[in-house]
Amino acid sequence: MHHRCSEAAAQEEGDNMSKAIISVKSLVKIYKMGDVEVHALRGVNAEIMKDDFVAIMGKSGSGKSTFMNIIGCLDVPTRGHYLLDGVDVSSLSKDQLAGLRNHKIGFVFQSFNLLSRTSAMENVELPLMYNKKISSREMRDRSLNALDAVGLADRAHHFPNQLSGGEQQRVAIARSLVNDPVVILADEPTGNLDTRTSLEVMDIFQKLNQKGITIVIVTHEADIASFTKRNITFRDGRIIKAIEVEKPRNSKDELANIPVMIEEDDE
Repeated sequence: MHHRCSEAAAQEEGDNMSKAIISVKSLVKIYKMGDVEVHALRGVNAEIMKDDFVAIMGKSGSGKSTFMNIIGCLDVPTRGHYLLDGVDVSSLSKDQLAGLRNHKIGFVFQSFNLLSRTSAMENVELPLMYNKKISSREMRDRSLNALDAVGLADRAHHFPNQLSGGEQQRVAIARSLVNDPVVILADEPTGNLDTRTSLEVMDIFQKLNQKGITIVIVTHEADIASFTKRNITFRDGRIIKAIEVEKPRNSKDELANIPVMIEEDDE
């Protein structure tokens, strides 16, 4: 009987571990700048679970960007372990790391990073170019589905200069979705946007999170962080605070209370 109980406990522990999309243990990152060593991360432990919506906060130099680069597989830790969806990233080669990054992670940047001479649909297709198993028809279908998920199916053939800032960021979010990633990492995704457009972007993130997509955003704005479920604050390379947001703000409700600006016609 005791044996069965311990088996059940082990199974439950395994289930809990399997739900951690991101798990970092004793993460240390040291950069060498000439003769000086910069300790960017000083033994960070954190877990981000499936369906979580987390804001990473902290001043410049706090370690939050280094942390995001490591969990985005853009950098590797000096010491410690990082498991992404159960895979120990520290044991992978550069090619394996790039493959994992492309299939498991969707990126959204403050500056959108769209190709200017390429339509919205083609911009969204970009991450699929590395997958030789996907036909051009499936690429187009997946791109249109991702644009539909962010409310831009009717803008598929527009170029970035024909879209507003908010629409460009939505194209970037669609691009991050197209590979069906386990987590979306967004770095200051509302940094270049006005209040209403920021709310529209947070509304998309909240809707995607409700569909079961795990989202991690870096932001220095407390009001943006208040739309998420959990806030993790860095200082001097350590996590100093990790809190549940008791009642996340609802972007849909707040959007309803902001008057719509009259948009100028596309030239």
